[in-house]
Amino acid sequence: MADPLPLCYLNGSYLPLKDARISPLDRGFLYADGAYEVMPVYGGRPFRFAAHAGRLTRSLGALRMEDPHTRPEWREILGTLIERNGGGDIYLYWQVTRGAQNGRTHAPLPDIPRTVFGFCAPLPPITPEQLADGLACVTAADTRWARCDIKSVALLANVLLRQESIDAGAAETILLRDGELTEASASAVHVVLGREVLTPPNSQRILPGTTRSVVEEMAGRTALPWRSAPVSAAQLRDADEIWISAATREVQAVTRLDGRPVGSGKPGPHWRAVYGELQSYKRELAGTPW
Repeated sequence: MADPLPLCYLNGSYLPLKDARISPLDRGFLYADGAYEVMPVYGGRPFRFAAHAGRLTRSLGALRMEDPHTRPEWREILGTLIERNGGGDIYLYWQVTRGAQNGRTHAPLPDIPRTVFGFCAPLPPITPEQLADGLACVTAADTRWARCDIKSVALLANVLLRQESIDAGAAETILLRDGELTEASASAVHVVLGREVLTPPNSQRILPGTTRSVVEEMAGRTALPWRSAPVSAAQLRDADEIWISAATREVQAVTRLDGRPVGSGKPGPHWRAVYGELQSYKRELAGTPW
C-alpha cells in the first residue's frame, strides 16, 4: 500500500498527519470503541458517499453513539480533506470513537466529546497481471465476533485472518462458518454458479457492503442474474467464478482457491463484463454532484 497523503483531519482541524495526536485514554485506543468507513474517490469525486455515510451512522447507532455530524457537515469535512490532499484517485478513511474519558471504565458508557479522524491515501492500482491472471485466495474458519454487521475498528480477528493469506502467498482469506460462506477478511465474496451470481444474505455475520451493492447493480446492467442466498462450502469450491469486492479493490476475480483453480483458472467472462461495466459507470459519474 502507498504511504498516506500528508494532511489529515482531527477534531475540527486539518493538520499534517505526522503531527496528529490523540489521548492515550481515548476509548478507541483502549477498547476499540468506535466505527469507521473507507470510501473510494475517483478523480476527486467521492464514490457512493450517501451509502458510506449511512452505514457509519448505523454502525455508530449499534454502538449506542449518535453520529457527531450531519450529512452536510460530513460533506464539508471530507470534501475539504480530499481537496487539500490534491484529489485524484484516492481512498478516504474516516472514523469516530466514543472519545477520551478521564480514566478507564467499562460502563456506564460515558457521554463525552467524540474523537473524529480522517486521512487519505492513493488507491492501490489493479495491476495488468491481476486483470489477466486473477488472484489466489485461501479459506479459513470465520473466527470473528458475532456482530460483523458493525463496521467496528475492532479488527484484530480480521488482521490475523488476512495474515493467513499472506503466509500462503495469497491475496485474501475467504471465510466459512458452519459450513457456509460469510465473506472475506476485508472483502465481500460473490460466487457465480452457471449464469447466476450469489452473495450471502446480510446478517449479523456479514458487513452490508457498499461495493457489494455496486457489483450487484453492475451485474444487473449486464443482464446477469444475481440473488442473495446462502452459499455452501461445496458451492464455493465448485463455483464457475469467484469474485471479491471492496472499496479499495473494486471487483477482482479469484482464480485459485486453496491452491486449486477456480473454473478455467483465469478470470471468467462474467467477471470481465461486470468489471467493464463498473469502469463505464465510473466514467458516467465523473464530474457529477456527489
